[in-house]
Amino acid sequence: MRELPDSPLFELELALPAPGSRQAIGMLHAQFVQAIRSGRLAPGTKLPPTRSAPAQFGIARNTAAELYHRLLNEGLLVARQGSGTFVAPAAAGSGQAQARNPDALAALRINPVWLDKDVAAPMRFWQDDAPAAAAPAPGPVELRPALVDSRLFPFEDFRRILARQLRSLENRPPSFRSPQGSQGNYRLRQAVTSHVAVTRAIACRADDVLVTAGAQQAFDLLARVLVVQGQTVVAVEDPGYPPLRAAFAAAGARVVPVPVDEEGLVVDAIPPEAAIVCVTPSHQFPLGVAMSPRRRQALLALARRKGAVIVEDDYDGEFRFDGGPLSALRTAEAADHVFYVGTFSKCMLPTLRLGFLIAPAWAMPALVTAKNCMDWHCPSFLQMAVGAFVADGHLTRHVRRMRQIYRQRRKVLADGLRQRFGASLAPVPSAYGMHLTALLAPGHDGRDIAARMRERGYALHTLERYYMGSPERAGLVFGYGVAGPEQLESALACLATLLA
Repeated sequence: MRELPDSPLFELELALPAPGSRQAIGMLHAQFVQAIRSGRLAPGTKLPPTRSAPAQFGIARNTAAELYHRLLNEGLLVARQGSGTFVAPAAAGSGQAQARNPDALAALRINPVWLDKDVAAPMRFWQDDAPAAAAPAPGPVELRPALVDSRLFPFEDFRRILARQLRSLENRPPSFRSPQGSQGNYRLRQAVTSHVAVTRAIACRADDVLVTAGAQQAFDLLARVLVVQGQTVVAVEDPGYPPLRAAFAAAGARVVPVPVDEEGLVVDAIPPEAAIVCVTPSHQFPLGVAMSPRRRQALLALARRKGAVIVEDDYDGEFRFDGGPLSALRTAEAADHVFYVGTFSKCMLPTLRLGFLIAPAWAMPALVTAKNCMDWHCPSFLQMAVGAFVADGHLTRHVRRMRQIYRQRRKVLADGLRQRFGASLAPVPSAYGMHLTALLAPGHDGRDIAARMRERGYALHTLERYYMGSPERAGLVFGYGVAGPEQLESALACLATLLA
């Protein structure tokens, strides 16, 4: 079939009438209507011009013109002057087949773990009424945590690096060897080792690093490799990060909540049968407290004594504002027991979907196999660009700049909480991160306050939503990754009227 150069790509199987048949229009019309109603021709699909009808459909141009005219009159097509003929926006859907009992089919065909509330609910954790930060339409003032002010990212520098990496691929195409065994781009892994050595005092080699599609994939890989379904017990912080819990629950682990106090994870409350302990020691999420040296030593001693492993999620570890730097749990002495999870989402851009896992040597072969089973490897040219961005010093400069910006925002928030609210809303001491949590005095309902703030144009999280069990404390979690000083002051003024 010969196609005209300007014809849209159009693949639709048609049963054509016999040449000269008077039923041609009727037959073709019925097939086009069915294709549009069922969604096979999606709204907005451009149809070939009538002059290409002999090549595209095997019918005369006049026949195609009559067919299009009938569909236009029926509202199934729309014509745009100078652009062509398209399937109408509201044309599809009425004839699509619907499952008679979708819940019954799901129960019959889907692995029950993916319907379990302990898996499904935590993975919907970030879904709420607030629009995404990048949405073009005006939305509420964003005070939710874990959002990054991408407007401040050095896009021009990164664009040049990306272009350079693409040119290198053009001039020196990659080999076509099998990706089996890939831990990620070697230069990126080398850059990670240099970065964590300076920022987190971690000594490791490139061979200890596995590149992942963000921190969530690292959690999922660890769950796949370390959990024995129905046997492994995983201890998690409560309150903590729900999507982490979901990864281990989906792998068949028994996930047990462990309380957090002003010294971090309560090590004495870890169940004796726990084989995996998940912790955010430098900046507990969401409370923000740092794990005390005493608790750190106790946790490492427990891991050595029982042969357990620790999953260290270094949440917002690059952004320190007060006191001396805190070393990571993963030291040379603890390397056989600690899996360190890091990400470029907060210090660069969430849309990169790149993170890394620093793992003990005994676990790396299994982790690489699991990673290769999932997706072989993360996008190569993006890994190359991020590796160059880190190695060339751009990440260090960007983090240094963002520390100053976040420090200013944090001070506005902390000062406002202390000056306006007294004991009714007490901030939790914290030296790291991009959010600040404040505890509500007894008698206040965080969920009700957050809902009322949302009505007034401010989106923020409650502390209650981070608990695995029944919330022990009520509070509000204020993110300042996106909101500037004026927005933070405006939000605090609004909140003060609600708590007055």
